[in-house]
Amino acid sequence: MNGYSQTPQEERIKMLQSLMPEVFDEGKIDWEKLKATLGEEVNFANERYVLNWAGKSDAFRVMQQPSSATLVPCCEESVDFDNTENIFIEGENMEVLKVLQKSYFGKVKMIYIDPPYNTGNDSFIYPDKFSETKEKYLRRVGDKDEEGYMTREGMFRKNSKENGQYHSNWLNMMMPRLYLAKSLLREDGVIFVSIDDNEVHNLRLLMNEIFGEENFVANIIWQHSIQPKGYTDKFSVHHNHIVCYSKSMDYELSPLQRTEENNKSYSNPDNDPKGLWRSGDVRNALYRPNLIYDIITPSGKIIKPCANGWRWSKETLEEKIKTGEIIFSVDETRIIRKIYLSNVEGRAPETIWFAKEVGSTRDAMNELKELFTEPPFDTPKPTKLITRMMGLADDKNAVILDFFAGSCTTAHAVMQLNKEDGGHRKYICVQLPELCDETSEAYKAGYNTIAEIGKERIRRAGAKIRTEVEAEQIKQQEQLQFEEESIEMPDVGFKVFKLSESNFKQWREIKGSNKEEWKQQMMDFLNPVAENATTDNMVYELLLKSGKSLNSTIEHRNGYYAINGKELILMLESATQETVDAILAEHPQKVIALDNLFEGNDQLKTNTALQMRDAGVEFRTI
Repeated sequence: MNGYSQTPQEERIKMLQSLMPEVFDEGKIDWEKLKATLGEEVNFANERYVLNWAGKSDAFRVMQQPSSATLVPCCEESVDFDNTENIFIEGENMEVLKVLQKSYFGKVKMIYIDPPYNTGNDSFIYPDKFSETKEKYLRRVGDKDEEGYMTREGMFRKNSKENGQYHSNWLNMMMPRLYLAKSLLREDGVIFVSIDDNEVHNLRLLMNEIFGEENFVANIIWQHSIQPKGYTDKFSVHHNHIVCYSKSMDYELSPLQRTEENNKSYSNPDNDPKGLWRSGDVRNALYRPNLIYDIITPSGKIIKPCANGWRWSKETLEEKIKTGEIIFSVDETRIIRKIYLSNVEGRAPETIWFAKEVGSTRDAMNELKELFTEPPFDTPKPTKLITRMMGLADDKNAVILDFFAGSCTTAHAVMQLNKEDGGHRKYICVQLPELCDETSEAYKAGYNTIAEIGKERIRRAGAKIRTEVEAEQIKQQEQLQFEEESIEMPDVGFKVFKLSESNFKQWREIKGSNKEEWKQQMMDFLNPVAENATTDNMVYELLLKSGKSLNSTIEHRNGYYAINGKELILMLESATQETVDAILAEHPQKVIALDNLFEGNDQLKTNTALQMRDAGVEFRTI
């Protein structure tokens, strides 16, 4: 309270801060960040308190460039494609995040990523060639060898500590991906990022900038190992960090379940009928003059107030004395507040997670050994670690995203937790088809890429969970426990999609006034469909670019496709008056048709557009 009324300017600033906290520094609008976020000219040259590095402005531009790419279904590598709601996407994750923007904007409850830690020995993609065109960049990140696998030379850059832009390269890789990921989170969503000491300081500053410093939730210390490990000359490092931020202040974290260990401090020395209790603080945290008063004990003694005053007003405290919530010590020199166990719901999550509770790297390797003869991945995370995060997110129907999926621990953890608590969580895992080292156990076992390892882990983990649930179902039937709810089979399938070029030709910028080149491009666009396009792939591309989920229902009818019933109709096979009449009878919200299906029949095309307009249907042609 400052005695002044709130101005329209302040209201607008509050709205802007709620919408885009990343453009504020120390409570003030950072105009350069605002311009960068809105896609205006980017320049971070002015001196002020800000995280800055070489290439930041260019990395912004790379992030803001729209993608024409799409995702194509790969049914043969999937499990139960038509029924599952789990998704595995193979491709470069920044392009994938761009592709998902329309369909999954504000729909993801939790993101977990385990990105490169920038140890000096790892390789990763970062937009280090800012002078190249979008086409050249896409060609580079899509470089493939003779067998169709992406080449390390095309995809990766090794980032050694001798590099003069060592930290900058890592930030250039992380920043655009985190910006894109943030927009996919729900307003009550949270993101967890695993990291070690190499970049935790920069990660905190970067996430303050993107998510807003006020949305920092916790820096969790995970005890990843129990046995001594000599990572440095002076200390044996037993921990990694997990940095957690929320999308907004709307988030809530669920408390953890209490254990007997948590309840050891509760007792009932005075046989209180309300049960077990422990003493609580009676002091006020901040100085409040109206809470400073003497307390008179039953025998007439005086208890002087604490330095900042009591926790409650005099009237409230007297009421608590009457109900027995506040009692006097035996010598009547102090008051004791009772906190009853019966009133406590769970326990607040701690910022140190011990291996005995959430697993260690050794536990993670043992989980892989249960699925594979020889673990094909060197740095997995234990499923219990991801399960802890999902439990805190507290939504059994949540969409969980992991765009550095690796061996797909996140997918495994989602299926496992759904089995345990009957949830219906769904995952989206994104992984590069990164080539395995030819000397690795994975390569020797026949896995050419990390993506192949991830997919195979999901298949094996899903099959294991299915076998366990089937055994429990049989046991339940044999025991005739009709009063219990039947054990439900969780979704252990997954749809595989692969990042691909668009099924539709892309308009090229032609420099100069070469009439023949312009004429040729116009002729090419008489048929907008790319040479290698298929109808199924076009369906998914138009579905995504119309903002529909990859789990949308797709029904193939006579000459057209119906997406989610009446939400969207795709005319990709024929355009006749009979087809148009059948579509109009559906009363759809939107219809998209291939222009070349009308085969020069301008009258049919015009009549179709008029009929759609009269019926209140949005009609578009490609």
